[in-house]
Amino acid sequence: MRATDPALPRSPARIRAAAALLAAAGTLAYLNSFAVPFLFDDLPSIVQNPAIRHLWPPGDVLFPAQGGLTTSGRPLVNLSLAFNYAISGTAGWSYHALNLLIHLGAGLALLGLVRRTLLLPALRAAWGAGALPCALAAAALWMLHPLQTESVTYIVQRAEALMGLCYLLTLYAFVRAADSPAPGRWLAASVGACLAGMASKEVMVSAPLMVLLYDRTFVAGSFRAAWQARRRYYLALAGTWVLLGALVLSTGGDRGGTAGFGLGVTWSEYGLTQFQAIMHYLRLSVWPQPLIFEYGLFSAGSPGDILPYALPVGLLFIGTLVALWRRPALGFLGAWFFALLAPTSLVPSTVQLIVEHRMYLALAAVMVALALAAHRWLGRQGLVVCLLLAAAGGGLTVRRNADYRTELGLWADTVQKRPQSIFARQNYGQALLHAGRTAEAIQQHEAAVQLRPDDATMHYNLGLALFEAGQTDAAIAAYGTALRLKPDDADVHSNLGVALAVRGQPEAALRHHALAARLEPSNPQFNYNLGLCLTSLGRTAEAIAAYETAVHLDPGYADAQTNLGTALAESGRLEAGISHYAEAVRLTGGEPNARKNLGHALLAAGRAEEAAVQFRATLVRQPSDAEGHLGLGDALAQLGRLTEAASEYAAAVKLQPALDLARERLEQVQAEQGRRRE
Repeated sequence: MRATDPALPRSPARIRAAAALLAAAGTLAYLNSFAVPFLFDDLPSIVQNPAIRHLWPPGDVLFPAQGGLTTSGRPLVNLSLAFNYAISGTAGWSYHALNLLIHLGAGLALLGLVRRTLLLPALRAAWGAGALPCALAAAALWMLHPLQTESVTYIVQRAEALMGLCYLLTLYAFVRAADSPAPGRWLAASVGACLAGMASKEVMVSAPLMVLLYDRTFVAGSFRAAWQARRRYYLALAGTWVLLGALVLSTGGDRGGTAGFGLGVTWSEYGLTQFQAIMHYLRLSVWPQPLIFEYGLFSAGSPGDILPYALPVGLLFIGTLVALWRRPALGFLGAWFFALLAPTSLVPSTVQLIVEHRMYLALAAVMVALALAAHRWLGRQGLVVCLLLAAAGGGLTVRRNADYRTELGLWADTVQKRPQSIFARQNYGQALLHAGRTAEAIQQHEAAVQLRPDDATMHYNLGLALFEAGQTDAAIAAYGTALRLKPDDADVHSNLGVALAVRGQPEAALRHHALAARLEPSNPQFNYNLGLCLTSLGRTAEAIAAYETAVHLDPGYADAQTNLGTALAESGRLEAGISHYAEAVRLTGGEPNARKNLGHALLAAGRAEEAAVQFRATLVRQPSDAEGHLGLGDALAQLGRLTEAASEYAAAVKLQPALDLARERLEQVQAEQGRRRE
C-alpha cells in the first residue's frame, strides 16, 4: 500500500537532529520531577498495591484487585509499575524515569506522525517543504506544554501518557505502512499498539475509528476505498475493542463506583458541566495559568450560566463536522480533539469534573493547528515563534514540577487556587495532619464541612484531626455526625471505637469495633482493633478469634501476630504464642520489641538458651535498652550463670535506676552468690 510518491525527500541527519533536540528539551523540562514523592492516588496504586510486588506469576500483576484504583482494569499500566518496583522498590526515581521515557516516546511519535502526514500526496504540495520544521514545532509545543505535567510528573497518571503513546504509535505505524513496499508488518505493529493502548486506558476506545478517518482523509480518499483496501486490518483493529470491553466489565463497568451510569450522577447533570470543562481546557492550551491539581465538584448552573460555554463548544463541534466534508484535514484535527475528550466528557464521574491530564493527547490537535497556522501565516518566522513558545512552556513546566515537590506544598497550592474544592481542603488538611500541624489541619477540615455539611466524609476527616489534637469529645461528636449521614461506614465505626476506648467507654467502643468488622469482614485492621478492645475487657478467647482473623487476612500484619502471641500465651497456649512472636520478629526484621516479646515467651517455656539469643540480638541493636539487659539477665540466671546475670542486672539498673524489678533480681542473684560462697 504505497500512497506516497516513489521518492520521498529524505534528510536523515536533519530528522535525527530534530529528534535529539526534542528529546533533550523534554528531558531538561522534567529533570526536576525526579524529586517528586508519591502523591494522592500513587499511594493506593503503587505504595499499597500488592499486585506490583512480583512479576511472576503474572496473573495478579495483569489483573490487580478491582475498585477505584487507577490501575484497575489497566493491566499494562500495572505491569509497568511492577517493573519499576522490581528495579527500585518504593524509591520513586525509576517510576519518574519511565514516565519521562513514555512522554519522550510519545513526543517522538508525534514528530514522526506529523512529518509523514505532511509528506503524503494529499498534503505534500502545500506542506512538504516545511514538513520537518512544522512537525518539530508541533511536537515541541505539545511535549513541553505545562498542561502535560499532571500526566508525567504525577506518577500514576502514567495511564494517560501510556495510552497516548500507544494511540500515536497506532497511527504512526499506519502511516509508515502507507509508505512501505511491504506494509504488513507495519499494519501488524499498528494493531499491536492499539491492543496495548486498550490495556492502558479506556480513552483508547476511539483509536480504530480515528485510524479509519485518517485513512479516508489522507490516504484512501474515502471510507469505501479505505475499507476495501484494508478490510482485514480494520477488523483486527475493531477486535481490540473485545479486550477493552472485557477489562471494563472486570471493574464492574463503573471503575469501582467512580465513573459510569447509575451512580447517582445523571448524564445531563454531568454532561452540562463538560461545556465549561472543554472551554477551560482550550483556555489552558493557549494560556496555561493557573494549573490546578484538583478542581473539585461543581454544578452546571442555570441555562444562562451554561450558554457562554455551550455556544462556542457547539459551534466548534459543528465546524468540525462541516470541515470533515469541506476541508477534511482541518476537520481531522477537530475530530481528534473531540474523540479524545468524548469518553470522559460523556461518561459521568462521581469525583472529577475537570481534570488536566484528560488533555494529554487532545492537546496535540491544538498544538498541530497552531504550528501549521504559524507556518502558513508567518512562514519560517512563525515556526521560530513556535519554538520560542515551546521553550517558554518548558520553563513553566519546570516551575509547575516544583509545585509537586511535597504533598503539603501541592495541596496548599491547590487550596489557594481552588478554595471551593472540598477534595483539596480535605487532602490539605490530611497533609497538615501528617506534618504535625494539627490546628491548621482542623481549620481546613472545618472549612470542608462548611462547604459540604451533608457529606459524611468531611465530618469523618474532621474527627480524625480533632482526635489527633487530643480533643476526644469533639472527635466523638464529629464521628457521630458522620454516622448519622452514613450509618454503614466501617471506617467511622472503627475510629469512633478507638475514641470511645480512650474516653474510658470500652463497652461502647466494642459495639462500634464489632460493627466495623461485621461491615467489612475482610479488613484485617478492623478485626485487629476488635481484638484489642476485647483484650481490654478481659475477653481473651474472643480476642484470640479476632486476632486470628486479622492474621488470616493479612499474614504480614506484625502487630496482629504479636498480640495474638500475647493472648495465646496468657491463655496457656505458650508454644502457639511463641510461633506468632517468632513470626513477628521475622516480619519486623528483628525489631527489638518483637525480640523481647519472643524472649520472654521462651523464658516462660523454659527455653533459656533461645531466649538469651533474642535478648542479645536486641542489645546489639539497642545497647542501652535496660529491659533488654533485664531479660538477658533472667535468661542467664535460669541457665545458672549467676555472675553474668548479675552483670546484666547491674547494667539495667545503671541505665534505668527506676527499674525496680532489675534491682530486685540483682539483689536476689547477689544473695544466691553469697549463699553459694558459704
